[in-house]
Amino acid sequence: MTAETEAAATTTGSCCSPAGSCHSEGPADVRVGSVTTVYKVSGMTCGHCEGAVSGEIGEIAGVGSVKAVASTGEVTVVSAAPLDDEAVRAAVDEAGFELVGRA
Repeated sequence: MTAETEAAATTTGSCCSPAGSCHSEGPADVRVGSVTTVYKVSGMTCGHCEGAVSGEIGEIAGVGSVKAVASTGEVTVVSAAPLDDEAVRAAVDEAGFELVGRA
């Protein structure tokens, strides 16, 4: 490793450094200090439905990522802090679907 690449690894973290590890458990998009919540949504049947729900929930302040899966009706949301269930319900409603609750 050259001094330049070593400096870059120190700054950005490498696979096995404290800044990042390939040996951690859980989804890759989970960030330190984040909250992951899984919701059940009824009515999603296709990729377009997934996109509509993800897009609306993604507009809520503090949301970092959203993954909707029509086949299971589950929507996984990673946010900076816990979300208000009514805000999530309103977003899902705006997309044309029904929030059943938390999974």
